[in-house]
Amino acid sequence: MVKNYQGARIEQVKTIAQPVSVEDYMTRRLITFKPEDTIHDVIDVLLNKKISGGPVVDDKNHLIGVISEGDCLKEIVKGKYTNMPNLNGRVEEHMAKDVKTIAPETNIFEAANMFLSMKLRRFPVVRNGKLIGQISQKDVMRAVRNLKSTTW
Repeated sequence: MVKNYQGARIEQVKTIAQPVSVEDYMTRRLITFKPEDTIHDVIDVLLNKKISGGPVVDDKNHLIGVISEGDCLKEIVKGKYTNMPNLNGRVEEHMAKDVKTIAPETNIFEAANMFLSMKLRRFPVVRNGKLIGQISQKDVMRAVRNLKSTTW
C-alpha cells in the first residue's frame, strides 16, 4: 500500500498584477485643436492653459496632426521678415502631420524606451485612428514611482 504524504502546505502569497500599460497612466482630458483654428487662437490657448502644444483632430476625433509653440514661433519669425505676421493662418497650414503615436496597450517601460530613442516629450495615444489620450515622460515617471518593486 502506497501512502502519499505532501507535508504542510504553505499558502502562496498572490501578487496582484499592477497596471503597467500606457492606457493606465495617460491623460484623457486633452485640449485639442481643429485644422481650421487660427494661429492666433492657438497662441491664446497655449498661453492661457500653460501648455506647449496639442493634438489636432477632425470632427470625428481622428488625429490629423500636432500644433506646438515652435510651429507658432515659426510663423511669428516669418512675419518679422516680411513685416506682416500672419497669425490668421490656419492650424492645418502649420501643424506637424507626420505624428508618432503610441497604442494604449503599450507597456510603460516600452514607452520609456520610445521617449529616449525618439527624443520626444509626449505621444498621442490612438486607437483605430482616434485620439483617446496622451502620454508624457512625466506620466511614465509617475507610473514607475507607483509600482511596487516586487512586481517590476
